[in-house]
Amino acid sequence: MGDEADLNRERLELVLEAAGLDLWENDLVSGQVTHKATKTFLELGFTEDEIVSGVQDIFGLFHPGDLDRVQQAVADHVAGITPQYRAEFRLRSKAGEWIWFANYGRIMDRSSATPGKRLIGVTFNIHDRKQKEDEIAQINHQLVEQNKLLQELNAALELLAAHDALTGLANRRALMQMGANECKRTERFDHPLSLMVVDIDLFKTVNDAWGHLAGDRMICAVAQACAARKRSGVDIVARFGGEEFVIVLPETDGVSALRVAESLRNEVAATSVPVNDEGTCLSVTVSIGVATMRKGSGLGFEELVNRADKALYRAKERGRNAVYCADVPQGSVSAVHMLVGSGEDRNGALLT
Repeated sequence: MGDEADLNRERLELVLEAAGLDLWENDLVSGQVTHKATKTFLELGFTEDEIVSGVQDIFGLFHPGDLDRVQQAVADHVAGITPQYRAEFRLRSKAGEWIWFANYGRIMDRSSATPGKRLIGVTFNIHDRKQKEDEIAQINHQLVEQNKLLQELNAALELLAAHDALTGLANRRALMQMGANECKRTERFDHPLSLMVVDIDLFKTVNDAWGHLAGDRMICAVAQACAARKRSGVDIVARFGGEEFVIVLPETDGVSALRVAESLRNEVAATSVPVNDEGTCLSVTVSIGVATMRKGSGLGFEELVNRADKALYRAKERGRNAVYCADVPQGSVSAVHMLVGSGEDRNGALLT
Protein backbone atom coordinates (compact mmCIF):
# COMPACT_ATOMS: atom_id res chain seq x y z
CA MET A 1 0.00 0.00 0.00
CA GLY A 2 2.85 2.33 0.83
CA ASP A 3 4.46 1.82 -2.56
CA GLU A 4 1.11 2.47 -4.29
CA ALA A 5 0.57 5.67 -2.29
CA ASP A 6 4.06 6.90 -3.14
CA LEU A 7 3.47 6.09 -6.79
CA ASN A 8 0.20 8.00 -6.83
CA ARG A 9 1.86 10.94 -5.11
CA GLU A 10 4.62 10.96 -7.72
CA ARG A 11 2.07 10.78 -10.49
CA LEU A 12 0.15 13.70 -8.98
CA GLU A 13 3.30 15.77 -8.60
CA LEU A 14 4.21 15.07 -12.23
CA VAL A 15 0.78 16.08 -13.47
CA LEU A 16 0.81 19.25 -11.37
CA GLU A 17 4.31 20.14 -12.55
CA ALA A 18 3.40 19.57 -16.19
CA ALA A 19 0.31 21.72 -15.82
CA GLY A 20 2.15 24.49 -13.99
CA LEU A 21 -0.01 23.97 -10.89
CA ASP A 22 1.07 24.42 -7.27
CA LEU A 23 -0.83 22.33 -4.69
CA TRP A 24 -1.82 23.87 -1.36
CA GLU A 25 -4.08 23.04 1.58
CA ASN A 26 -5.58 25.33 4.20
CA ASP A 27 -7.34 24.66 7.47
CA LEU A 28 -10.15 27.20 7.47
CA VAL A 29 -11.12 26.32 11.04
CA SER A 30 -7.72 27.08 12.56
CA GLY A 31 -6.56 29.45 9.83
CA GLN A 32 -3.34 27.50 9.31
CA VAL A 33 -1.68 26.67 6.00
CA THR A 34 -1.24 22.93 6.20
CA HIS A 35 0.49 22.63 2.82
CA LYS A 36 2.33 25.64 1.49
CA ALA A 37 2.34 26.63 -2.21
CA THR A 38 6.10 26.21 -2.52
CA LYS A 39 6.31 26.59 -6.27
CA THR A 40 4.48 29.91 -6.08
CA PHE A 41 6.99 31.28 -3.56
CA LEU A 42 9.83 30.21 -5.82
CA GLU A 43 8.22 31.96 -8.78
CA LEU A 44 7.99 35.08 -6.65
CA GLY A 45 11.76 34.96 -6.16
CA PHE A 46 11.98 33.64 -2.60
CA THR A 47 14.56 31.00 -1.69
CA GLU A 48 13.74 27.59 -0.25
CA ASP A 49 15.27 28.67 3.05
CA GLU A 50 12.91 31.63 3.21
CA ILE A 51 10.00 29.34 2.42
CA VAL A 52 10.97 26.79 5.05
CA SER A 53 11.62 29.40 7.71
CA GLY A 54 8.09 30.68 7.22
CA VAL A 55 9.29 34.26 7.18
CA GLN A 56 7.12 34.91 4.17
CA ASP A 57 3.40 34.39 4.62
CA ILE A 58 1.56 34.25 1.32
CA PHE A 59 -1.44 36.05 2.77
CA GLY A 60 0.78 39.04 3.46
CA LEU A 61 1.76 39.20 -0.20
CA PHE A 62 -1.71 39.85 -1.62
CA HIS A 63 -2.36 43.12 -3.41
CA PRO A 64 -4.57 45.30 -1.16
CA GLY A 65 -7.03 45.75 -4.01
CA ASP A 66 -7.47 41.98 -4.46
CA LEU A 67 -7.61 40.63 -0.89
CA ASP A 68 -11.29 41.42 -0.29
CA ARG A 69 -12.25 39.72 -3.54
CA VAL A 70 -10.31 36.56 -2.59
CA GLN A 71 -11.82 36.47 0.90
CA GLN A 72 -15.31 36.89 -0.58
CA ALA A 73 -14.69 34.00 -2.99
CA VAL A 74 -13.67 31.78 -0.07
CA ALA A 75 -16.72 32.87 1.96
CA ASP A 76 -19.07 32.13 -0.95
CA HIS A 77 -17.65 28.63 -1.28
CA VAL A 78 -17.80 27.97 2.46
CA ALA A 79 -21.45 29.08 2.47
CA GLY A 80 -22.22 26.73 -0.40
CA ILE A 81 -23.03 29.55 -2.80
CA THR A 82 -20.38 28.38 -5.26
CA PRO A 83 -19.40 24.72 -5.93
CA GLN A 84 -15.71 25.64 -6.14
CA TYR A 85 -13.46 28.37 -4.86
CA ARG A 86 -12.06 30.45 -7.71
CA ALA A 87 -10.14 33.71 -7.53
CA GLU A 88 -7.63 35.80 -9.47
CA PHE A 89 -5.22 38.08 -7.63
CA ARG A 90 -1.83 39.75 -7.60
CA LEU A 91 1.06 38.74 -5.33
CA ARG A 92 4.09 40.88 -4.57
CA SER A 93 7.36 39.30 -5.67
CA LYS A 94 10.55 39.58 -3.67
CA ALA A 95 11.65 42.25 -6.16
CA GLY A 96 8.48 44.25 -5.45
CA GLU A 97 6.62 43.47 -8.69
CA TRP A 98 2.97 42.47 -8.77
CA ILE A 99 2.46 39.06 -10.40
CA TRP A 100 -0.94 37.67 -11.35
CA PHE A 101 -1.98 34.24 -10.07
CA ALA A 102 -5.22 32.27 -9.89
CA ASN A 103 -6.61 29.84 -7.32
CA TYR A 104 -8.91 26.90 -7.83
CA GLY A 105 -10.00 24.84 -4.84
CA ARG A 106 -12.71 22.96 -3.01
CA ILE A 107 -13.64 22.04 0.56
CA MET A 108 -12.99 18.32 0.77
CA ASP A 109 -14.64 17.62 4.14
CA ARG A 110 -17.94 19.45 3.80
CA SER A 111 -19.88 16.44 5.21
CA SER A 112 -17.61 16.01 8.25
CA ALA A 113 -18.25 17.23 11.77
CA THR A 114 -15.83 20.14 11.23
CA PRO A 115 -16.23 21.16 7.60
CA GLY A 116 -13.62 23.53 6.26
CA LYS A 117 -10.54 22.01 7.87
CA ARG A 118 -9.46 20.83 4.43
CA LEU A 119 -9.68 23.43 1.68
CA ILE A 120 -7.47 21.97 -1.03
CA GLY A 121 -6.60 23.73 -4.21
CA VAL A 122 -4.01 24.73 -6.75
CA THR A 123 -2.38 28.04 -7.62
CA PHE A 124 -1.14 28.82 -11.12
CA ASN A 125 0.55 31.76 -12.81
CA ILE A 126 -1.70 33.78 -15.14
CA HIS A 127 0.53 36.84 -15.45
CA ASP A 128 1.12 36.50 -19.21
CA ARG A 129 -2.60 36.08 -19.83
CA LYS A 130 -3.42 39.12 -17.69
CA GLN A 131 -0.81 41.20 -19.47
CA LYS A 132 -2.35 40.26 -22.81
CA GLU A 133 -5.82 41.02 -21.44
CA ASP A 134 -4.58 44.41 -20.24
CA GLU A 135 -3.00 45.07 -23.62
CA ILE A 136 -6.23 44.11 -25.37
CA ALA A 137 -8.26 46.21 -22.94
CA GLN A 138 -5.94 49.15 -23.57
CA ILE A 139 -6.21 48.64 -27.33
CA ASN A 140 -10.00 48.42 -27.05
CA HIS A 141 -10.05 51.58 -24.96
CA GLN A 142 -7.94 53.34 -27.55
CA LEU A 143 -10.27 52.07 -30.28
CA VAL A 144 -13.29 53.36 -28.37
CA GLU A 145 -11.64 56.75 -27.94
CA GLN A 146 -10.59 56.82 -31.59
CA ASN A 147 -14.09 55.83 -32.72
CA LYS A 148 -15.53 58.53 -30.49
CA LEU A 149 -13.14 61.08 -31.98
CA LEU A 150 -13.95 59.82 -35.47
CA GLN A 151 -17.69 60.21 -34.79
CA GLU A 152 -17.10 63.73 -33.51
CA LEU A 153 -15.03 64.56 -36.58
CA ASN A 154 -17.66 63.07 -38.87
CA ALA A 155 -20.36 65.07 -37.10
CA ALA A 156 -18.23 68.20 -37.47
CA LEU A 157 -17.66 67.44 -41.15
CA GLU A 158 -21.38 66.87 -41.68
CA LEU A 159 -22.05 70.17 -39.94
CA LEU A 160 -19.50 71.92 -42.12
CA ALA A 161 -20.90 70.25 -45.22
CA ALA A 162 -24.40 71.48 -44.40
CA HIS A 163 -23.65 75.00 -43.14
CA ASP A 164 -22.24 78.20 -44.54
CA ALA A 165 -18.86 78.98 -42.98
CA LEU A 166 -19.41 82.74 -42.77
CA THR A 167 -22.95 82.97 -41.39
CA GLY A 168 -23.54 79.57 -39.82
CA LEU A 169 -26.78 79.24 -41.79
CA ALA A 170 -27.62 76.18 -43.86
CA ASN A 171 -25.77 76.23 -47.16
CA ARG A 172 -27.21 75.85 -50.63
CA ARG A 173 -26.64 72.09 -50.76
CA ALA A 174 -28.46 71.50 -47.48
CA LEU A 175 -31.22 73.91 -48.53
CA MET A 176 -31.98 71.99 -51.70
CA GLN A 177 -32.13 68.69 -49.84
CA MET A 178 -34.35 69.94 -47.02
CA GLY A 179 -36.47 72.00 -49.39
CA ALA A 180 -37.20 68.97 -51.56
CA ASN A 181 -38.36 67.13 -48.44
CA GLU A 182 -40.66 70.02 -47.53
CA CYS A 183 -42.24 69.87 -50.98
CA LYS A 184 -42.98 66.19 -50.40
CA ARG A 185 -44.53 67.02 -47.03
CA THR A 186 -46.71 69.65 -48.68
CA GLU A 187 -48.04 67.06 -51.11
CA ARG A 188 -48.55 64.52 -48.35
CA PHE A 189 -50.21 66.69 -45.71
CA ASP A 190 -51.86 69.29 -47.94
CA HIS A 191 -50.51 72.40 -46.26
CA PRO A 192 -49.08 75.50 -48.00
CA LEU A 193 -45.35 76.00 -48.37
CA SER A 194 -43.96 79.50 -48.80
CA LEU A 195 -40.46 80.57 -49.69
CA MET A 196 -38.64 83.91 -49.51
CA VAL A 197 -35.56 84.93 -51.49
CA VAL A 198 -33.82 87.83 -49.77
CA ASP A 199 -31.11 89.90 -51.47
CA ILE A 200 -29.10 92.81 -50.09
CA ASP A 201 -29.62 95.89 -52.27
CA LEU A 202 -26.57 97.48 -53.92
CA PHE A 203 -24.24 95.22 -52.03
CA LYS A 204 -21.37 95.71 -54.46
CA THR A 205 -21.11 99.36 -53.43
CA VAL A 206 -20.46 98.27 -49.83
CA ASN A 207 -17.61 96.01 -50.91
CA ASP A 208 -16.18 98.63 -53.28
CA ALA A 209 -16.32 101.48 -50.78
CA TRP A 210 -15.50 99.70 -47.52
CA GLY A 211 -13.86 96.42 -48.45
CA HIS A 212 -14.85 92.78 -48.24
CA LEU A 213 -14.54 92.61 -44.44
CA ALA A 214 -17.22 95.26 -44.17
CA GLY A 215 -19.24 93.31 -46.71
CA ASP A 216 -18.91 90.15 -44.64
CA ARG A 217 -20.13 91.97 -41.54
CA MET A 218 -23.13 93.23 -43.44
CA ILE A 219 -23.90 89.73 -44.72
CA CYS A 220 -23.72 88.35 -41.17
CA ALA A 221 -26.02 91.08 -39.86
CA VAL A 222 -28.68 90.33 -42.49
CA ALA A 223 -28.22 86.60 -41.86
CA GLN A 224 -28.95 87.14 -38.17
CA ALA A 225 -32.07 89.12 -39.01
CA CYS A 226 -33.25 86.28 -41.25
CA ALA A 227 -32.46 83.63 -38.62
CA ALA A 228 -34.33 85.60 -35.96
CA ARG A 229 -37.59 84.83 -37.78
CA LYS A 230 -36.98 81.11 -37.89
CA ARG A 231 -39.38 78.84 -36.05
CA SER A 232 -37.16 76.26 -34.41
CA GLY A 233 -37.54 72.86 -35.96
CA VAL A 234 -39.91 74.17 -38.63
CA ASP A 235 -38.41 76.85 -40.90
CA ILE A 236 -35.21 76.67 -42.94
CA VAL A 237 -32.90 79.66 -43.28
CA ALA A 238 -30.00 79.34 -45.72
CA ARG A 239 -27.38 81.41 -47.46
CA PHE A 240 -28.10 80.84 -51.12
CA GLY A 241 -24.92 82.48 -52.37
CA GLY A 242 -23.14 85.81 -52.05
CA GLU A 243 -25.53 88.31 -50.49
CA GLU A 244 -28.64 86.23 -51.17
CA PHE A 245 -30.62 84.22 -48.62
CA VAL A 246 -33.56 81.82 -48.77
CA ILE A 247 -36.13 81.30 -46.03
CA VAL A 248 -38.45 78.29 -46.27
CA LEU A 249 -41.72 78.59 -44.36
CA PRO A 250 -43.67 75.30 -44.12
CA GLU A 251 -47.38 75.45 -43.28
CA THR A 252 -47.41 79.15 -44.21
CA ASP A 253 -49.71 80.69 -46.83
CA GLY A 254 -48.79 83.59 -49.10
CA VAL A 255 -50.36 86.36 -47.01
CA SER A 256 -48.56 85.19 -43.85
CA ALA A 257 -45.28 84.86 -45.73
CA LEU A 258 -45.66 88.43 -47.04
CA ARG A 259 -46.12 89.71 -43.50
CA VAL A 260 -42.94 87.92 -42.41
CA ALA A 261 -41.10 89.34 -45.43
CA GLU A 262 -42.28 92.88 -44.79
CA SER A 263 -41.31 92.66 -41.14
CA LEU A 264 -37.83 91.48 -42.17
CA ARG A 265 -37.51 94.24 -44.77
CA ASN A 266 -38.35 96.90 -42.17
CA GLU A 267 -35.94 95.49 -39.59
CA VAL A 268 -32.99 95.38 -41.99
CA ALA A 269 -33.68 98.93 -43.17
CA ALA A 270 -33.63 100.14 -39.56
CA THR A 271 -30.43 98.27 -38.65
CA SER A 272 -27.09 100.05 -38.38
CA VAL A 273 -24.13 97.69 -38.79
CA PRO A 274 -20.55 98.46 -37.58
CA VAL A 275 -18.30 97.74 -40.54
CA ASN A 276 -14.86 98.48 -39.12
CA ASP A 277 -12.99 98.74 -35.84
CA GLU A 278 -13.34 102.53 -35.82
CA GLY A 279 -17.07 102.22 -35.24
CA THR A 280 -18.24 103.28 -38.67
CA CYS A 281 -21.80 102.06 -39.20
CA LEU A 282 -23.69 101.47 -42.42
CA SER A 283 -27.27 100.64 -43.24
CA VAL A 284 -28.59 98.64 -46.17
CA THR A 285 -31.95 97.51 -47.46
CA VAL A 286 -33.13 94.21 -48.86
CA SER A 287 -35.47 93.21 -51.63
CA ILE A 288 -37.53 90.07 -51.10
CA GLY A 289 -39.32 87.75 -53.48
CA VAL A 290 -42.03 85.43 -52.13
CA ALA A 291 -43.58 82.35 -53.70
CA THR A 292 -46.12 79.86 -52.34
CA MET A 293 -47.12 76.38 -53.43
CA ARG A 294 -49.92 74.04 -52.43
CA LYS A 295 -50.71 70.39 -52.96
CA GLY A 296 -51.29 69.59 -56.62
CA SER A 297 -49.39 72.61 -57.95
CA GLY A 298 -46.87 70.32 -59.62
CA LEU A 299 -43.98 72.51 -58.47
CA GLY A 300 -40.64 71.12 -57.42
CA PHE A 301 -38.44 72.95 -54.97
CA GLU A 302 -36.11 74.37 -57.61
CA GLU A 303 -39.07 75.80 -59.49
CA LEU A 304 -40.45 77.31 -56.30
CA VAL A 305 -37.08 78.99 -55.69
CA ASN A 306 -37.02 80.26 -59.28
CA ARG A 307 -40.47 81.80 -58.93
CA ALA A 308 -39.45 83.57 -55.74
CA ASP A 309 -36.25 84.69 -57.46
CA LYS A 310 -38.23 86.19 -60.33
CA ALA A 311 -40.40 88.04 -57.84
CA LEU A 312 -37.20 89.32 -56.21
CA TYR A 313 -36.04 90.83 -59.50
CA ARG A 314 -39.41 92.52 -59.93
CA ALA A 315 -38.77 94.15 -56.55
CA LYS A 316 -35.34 95.24 -57.77
CA GLU A 317 -36.87 96.70 -60.92
CA ARG A 318 -39.33 98.75 -58.87
CA GLY A 319 -36.57 100.51 -56.98
CA ARG A 320 -35.48 97.92 -54.39
CA ASN A 321 -36.35 97.85 -50.67
CA ALA A 322 -39.59 96.09 -51.60
CA VAL A 323 -41.42 92.79 -51.22
CA TYR A 324 -42.97 91.02 -54.21
CA CYS A 325 -44.91 87.78 -54.36
CA ALA A 326 -45.36 85.44 -57.29
CA ASP A 327 -48.51 83.65 -56.19
CA VAL A 328 -49.36 80.49 -58.06
CA PRO A 329 -53.01 79.61 -57.40
CA GLN A 330 -53.83 76.08 -58.55
CA GLY A 331 -54.92 76.05 -62.18
CA SER A 332 -53.97 79.63 -62.97
CA VAL A 333 -50.98 81.58 -64.21
CA SER A 334 -48.68 83.37 -61.80
CA ALA A 335 -49.60 86.84 -60.63
CA VAL A 336 -47.10 89.28 -59.15
CA HIS A 337 -48.09 91.32 -56.12
CA MET A 338 -46.36 93.92 -53.95
CA LEU A 339 -46.92 94.29 -50.23
CA VAL A 340 -47.38 98.01 -49.59
CA GLY A 341 -44.48 99.46 -47.60
CA SER A 342 -43.74 102.64 -45.65
CA GLY A 343 -46.07 105.57 -46.22
CA GLU A 344 -48.86 103.46 -47.68
CA ASP A 345 -51.46 101.01 -46.39
CA ARG A 346 -49.86 99.19 -43.39
CA ASN A 347 -52.55 96.53 -43.09
CA GLY A 348 -50.81 94.13 -45.42
CA ALA A 349 -52.94 94.95 -48.47
CA LEU A 350 -51.91 93.32 -51.74
CA LEU A 351 -51.77 95.43 -54.86
CA THR A 352 -51.68 93.84 -58.32
